[in-house]
Amino acid sequence: MISFFIAFYLLATLGIGFWASKKIKTSDDFTLAGKSLSTAFVGVTLFATWFGSSQIMGNPGFFIKNGFTSYFTLVFTNIICLFVVGQFYARKLYRMNLVTINDFFRKRFSKKLELTSSVIMVLSYPHWIAAQFVALAYLFHAVMGIPVNYGILLGAAIVVFYTYIGGMWAVAYTDMVQSIMIVLGMIILLYEVLHQTGGISPIFADQPKAFFRIFPKGGLAEWSDYLALLLAFTAGTIPVQEIYQRVFSAKDEKAARSGLFLGGLLLVIIPTIPLIIALGGVYVHPELLNAQDHQAIVPALVNIMTSVPVQILFYGAMISAILSTSSGAMLAPATVIGENLIKPYAPKLSDKRLLLYTRLSVILVALVSCYFAYSNADIVRLVEASLSLILVCLFAPFTFGLFWKKTSTTGAWAGVILGGGVWLFCFFYDTQMAPTIYGTVVSCLGVVLGSLVGPEKRGRD
Repeated sequence: MISFFIAFYLLATLGIGFWASKKIKTSDDFTLAGKSLSTAFVGVTLFATWFGSSQIMGNPGFFIKNGFTSYFTLVFTNIICLFVVGQFYARKLYRMNLVTINDFFRKRFSKKLELTSSVIMVLSYPHWIAAQFVALAYLFHAVMGIPVNYGILLGAAIVVFYTYIGGMWAVAYTDMVQSIMIVLGMIILLYEVLHQTGGISPIFADQPKAFFRIFPKGGLAEWSDYLALLLAFTAGTIPVQEIYQRVFSAKDEKAARSGLFLGGLLLVIIPTIPLIIALGGVYVHPELLNAQDHQAIVPALVNIMTSVPVQILFYGAMISAILSTSSGAMLAPATVIGENLIKPYAPKLSDKRLLLYTRLSVILVALVSCYFAYSNADIVRLVEASLSLILVCLFAPFTFGLFWKKTSTTGAWAGVILGGGVWLFCFFYDTQMAPTIYGTVVSCLGVVLGSLVGPEKRGRD
């Protein structure tokens, strides 16, 4: 019965994508939905894109183990990032009439930096998308008994289909429907769990004092991991394309900024629910703590503690969350490939042909993501890996270039090369502190020193 309803829901999602494809006439329709999204659509699609497998399956395991230190790094960082972008970045960038973040690197610095930043941006996404494919595979295995290896391919095929045909319009409409499913599913499951625990107080009363610490108490290794996650989920997410794909798709500046604030609010409130669900579940069923895979705790609780109708709604919500994250994350690098890696080097390319190449890029990104999905099944670590490359290479030149007039092309190159190089060196030599910390600091210093030593005119290649 559950399998039937899940299959029906997946078909309905594909149907929405097919209907949305009728709005696609140009490449701008595909990538930016005609620049017509309202505040609600911007906020909800941002929420749906970031509320995925990590929030439902990855974060609860970390929260149970590490308490509120994990809550701060994995959940509260969302609103910090989107508030900062909405308050300081969105207006400036919206007025530049960009399609991708990499357009900024061309306008502010040079075409060569646009090319380099585009390659880095594209390379960063497969890990994140892979995390969603892994989560879908776990769900398909739990609900339908499909082996995880086949589940990865099935999930990829579904997301590719409706993203390929409908682009940003399909992402926006499916995100709206899927977000409703997510909220309903999470609230009903929370009610079921709290009914069995006798409320929320017994759950937290049972926890040790260390659980409520925001900062780690351990030595350098724990602080290093803490700061690495904090940097990845705040500064590392500031330059990501999927944020600005929604900002640039907004009908005006006000809708863009308000949508960011709405998305940030939703990304603090809703992701808190799975954490309480998991904590309440192991309070009632402590044997789940002995499970080898903590990523499966929430799905296991659903099967143990809820009726079939609630299971149907929950799995629908889970699949909704992961599909929406996957589609938005796949569209972002595909847009960069079309707009920054193909279009500038094919001046005679027709818009129709560009649209085709951007769509084909969706398939390419999906294939690479499947490779990473088979290579690493740790959802949170896959997401962290996807953000590290952007953080150490692009955050500093992007931020300094937007706010510091003296930032030069030489400085931007120094930030990209030194930050990425130090990060790779520390990664391969397994330094005691996280490589992202070294890479981020060196990248910022590289931009400043490079700009002071080699001042250049803007736009020089």
